Amino acid sequence: MEESISGFKVRGDWGDVVEHGERITQALRETGVDDPDLDAGARLARAFEEWDEWRPKAHERLETEVSEKTAEQASVEEGKGEKAGKNPDDDLKTAGEKLSASYEALEADEADEAVDSWRESVDYVARAADTAGRKAIRRVEDTVYQKVMTQLAPYYFDNELVSANIQQSGRGNGTQFVFEVNVNDDVLKSDVSDLLTEYEDEVDRWHVETEKDTERAEAVEGVEPPPEPSDGSRSTTN
Repeated sequence: MEESISGFKVRGDWGDVVEHGERITQALRETGVDDPDLDAGARLARAFEEWDEWRPKAHERLETEVSEKTAEQASVEEGKGEKAGKNPDDDLKTAGEKLSASYEALEADEADEAVDSWRESVDYVARAADTAGRKAIRRVEDTVYQKVMTQLAPYYFDNELVSANIQQSGRGNGTQFVFEVNVNDDVLKSDVSDLLTEYEDEVDRWHVETEKDTERAEAVEGVEPPPEPSDGSRSTTN
């Protein structure tokens, strides 16, 4: 492992990439960032969960699972309409109802109520347009990212807690990867660095995590994934 101001980097095969992600995840867990009851609260705990979900796994392929997860986490966030569980048609229907209410209020000589209903109608129309636009951008973004951008740029992850990227070179048995992970908080990064050093000094073997009960035995980008531990457990150290 190489350590620099830009993060913790490894070069090697898929097993090295998976192991690097597991070590950093374990180090972060030991610092307590996954505990929503600590000072950082649920915010960092959610960021940790996002990282733990994205980090490469032994049973995954870079150009499928990791690519899909990267596109998903890079996607345009949900707007107010989506967060409320409404599609554009729902909001347009509500906008029409509000507009009708505005006309009725005018006929009843209730100007203030008419204006309020009209404003609500406009808001619903705007929310419908926002939702439709976000969905369209997301579709294009997903297609462009997975089909084009990953051919030009590394697979990456970025949130409040961690920034990471993977680059690949070669094909088949000559496939090599560069995986760099940075912890965005300097104090936390120092703690993680100390723990990673401990792992290097004290851990003789590190069993990379493998998915339980999986029937997938394909090579990952031409590199066979490490065998599942005999006891079927998650990542362990000896």
